[in-house]
Amino acid sequence: MAEVVSPVPGAGRREPGEVGRARGPPVADPGAPLSPQGEIIEGCRLPVLRRNQDNEDEWPLAEILSVKDISGRKLFYVHYIDFNKRLDEWVTHERLDLKKIQFPKKEAKTPTKNGLPGSRPGSPEREVPASAQASGKTLPIPVQITLRFNLPKEREAIPGGEPDQPLSSSSCLQPNHRSTKRKVEVVSPATPVPNETAPASVFPQNGSARRAVAAQPGRKRKSNCLGTDEDSQDSSDGIPSAPRMTGSLVSDRSHDDIVTRMKNIECIELGRHRLKPWYFSPYPQELTTLPVLYLCEFCLKYGRSLKCLQRHLTKCDLRHPPGNEIYRKGTISFFEIDGRKNKSYSQNLCLLAKCFLDHKTLYYDTDPFLFYVMTEYDCKGFHIVGYFSKEKESTEDYNVACILTLPPYQRRGYGKLLIEFSYELSKVEGKTGTPEKPLSDLGLLSYRSYWSQTILEILMGLKSESGERPQITINEISEITSIKKEDVISTLQYLNLINYYKGQYILTLSEDIVDGHERAMLKRLLRIDSKCLHFTPKDWSKRGKW
Repeated sequence: MAEVVSPVPGAGRREPGEVGRARGPPVADPGAPLSPQGEIIEGCRLPVLRRNQDNEDEWPLAEILSVKDISGRKLFYVHYIDFNKRLDEWVTHERLDLKKIQFPKKEAKTPTKNGLPGSRPGSPEREVPASAQASGKTLPIPVQITLRFNLPKEREAIPGGEPDQPLSSSSCLQPNHRSTKRKVEVVSPATPVPNETAPASVFPQNGSARRAVAAQPGRKRKSNCLGTDEDSQDSSDGIPSAPRMTGSLVSDRSHDDIVTRMKNIECIELGRHRLKPWYFSPYPQELTTLPVLYLCEFCLKYGRSLKCLQRHLTKCDLRHPPGNEIYRKGTISFFEIDGRKNKSYSQNLCLLAKCFLDHKTLYYDTDPFLFYVMTEYDCKGFHIVGYFSKEKESTEDYNVACILTLPPYQRRGYGKLLIEFSYELSKVEGKTGTPEKPLSDLGLLSYRSYWSQTILEILMGLKSESGERPQITINEISEITSIKKEDVISTLQYLNLINYYKGQYILTLSEDIVDGHERAMLKRLLRIDSKCLHFTPKDWSKRGKW
């Protein structure tokens, strides 16, 4: 389950002018040629009428995933090409542009040496040209050139290290004649790289809001490095090659089929809210035909009808999630739930979350996980707002497996509050953490925003002592925030703060970045108060504590 924290207008939607969007007023022609059998079949592609966020009509290209007949009227389940799956929907015949229909091509099976059918042909990116095969040459593998950083294993700054070379104030404020677009500076092999244990310095320039952080040249560069591609979050392509066997909730995308690609729940009633699911969730088959699925907002058990829910509420004595309340400030509370001790609640929570998470899968074995549920309190009880889960034992320093803010509470600051709370727990545990990859599109945006605000808050809060520039290392930023060093470095690169000047790496904070950060922090009203946290970490390596 990857994180969905707050929706962004237009997320999952292409910009105007991109390939695949057919604008204009095409009209569905019932007499247009369909298939040899005279009907629209699954796999067809054609423009479909939909309303965008500006309430304008558009005709993006879509694929027919399923066809059903209700009272003699056909409905078509469509997936808009290059759009997020949460926008998939059932449409009527009138919304289809049959003049531009594309029928699926039959895939010929590849024969093998034994005459048995083989696998499908490889994708174009992996096919080797015949000329290269004939010559016996090995084709070079395309490599993304990125800014490299020396990442030593948990080493602290050496007290007797090389002194930091001072930079003159004029050297950091020379006009930058390069393009204002974000670029990754390519470092040649002979160029020194920054060491996160080397002190960096920050100083004001001529009284302006522009600042610079200078870092010493690093030691010998190691082989590990960090890419700057926004979508490369784990391994080489951002998607694990196989499901992890450590209880992770990462989905193996190779097992997608036509069933799991389609939403199966029409509507969910949870307390005073009605939610429209975004994705497939493996609720029992008999519940998928109901117009509304009713859930108890305290224990998350599901029922077939409102009468079933009302009968359940007379017996359910829960008014808050099961488990220990470890944080309370105002009306916001967090409950820690053990996936082994409260298995029924944890499984129901995973079923609900899967309706809004696409990048993760669901396991009924919740024993290896802890769930932290955020609630909002009123006179009727503690109402679920969102949650995140984490492995009891993570060999890869993951402090979040799944993270979700329910749609009624999105875009209100709760997403960043969940992220901040996960790092607050990591601080108490004395560890650095990172979310499990891959993140969803909305999760990536939320984490990038949180990392940027947190790191800029640290850099802007540095003060000079005895007239000298204040100094800080990447290791120190990581220790203060509990953000993993790789995430710190990638955020600095994403913000385009890193510059190389006279054998040193410097971080330059422009006035635009400073002003944008200050405006963002004024809007961020919800924050975690560490004094209100009552949490004692456990050593889960002892199996008896499970």
